[in-house]
Amino acid sequence: MNRLKHAPMISVLILLLMGTFWQVGWAGEGAPEKTNCDAEIAWEVVKEAKLTQFDCAMGEHGGQPALIFSVGIMNPTDKPLRYRINIFLEDMEKAAGHLVPRKGKPPVVEPSKAATVKIPFIGTGNESKKILVVVKTISS
Repeated sequence: MNRLKHAPMISVLILLLMGTFWQVGWAGEGAPEKTNCDAEIAWEVVKEAKLTQFDCAMGEHGGQPALIFSVGIMNPTDKPLRYRINIFLEDMEKAAGHLVPRKGKPPVVEPSKAATVKIPFIGTGNESKKILVVVKTISS
């Protein structure tokens, strides 16, 4: 009877551990081969996209300090696609997004081609230590 008293706590602990292992596996999916960002980065990248670059640097944008991300994305599929990139600075409660490509006729990345965009976080004076990157396809 004494063992049953702790069953709900043990169940919760097992679920938390399973969630942790799932997140660790998920966090590495879609990551580029290398990045110069000194941060814990979680990646949520669709299989129809391949990140070729993800760099961050402090700089200026519009005369203000900014944390600027350079993101390269390649289309590994056999059809033209348009992407939406969202970057969340989780420790700073900031977010920004970008369409790739931003414009064009039609606005798509052709198969086996790549595009690079810069995403500035204007007014950000230091680098983030916890980042979430989400890449999805969208219809143009």
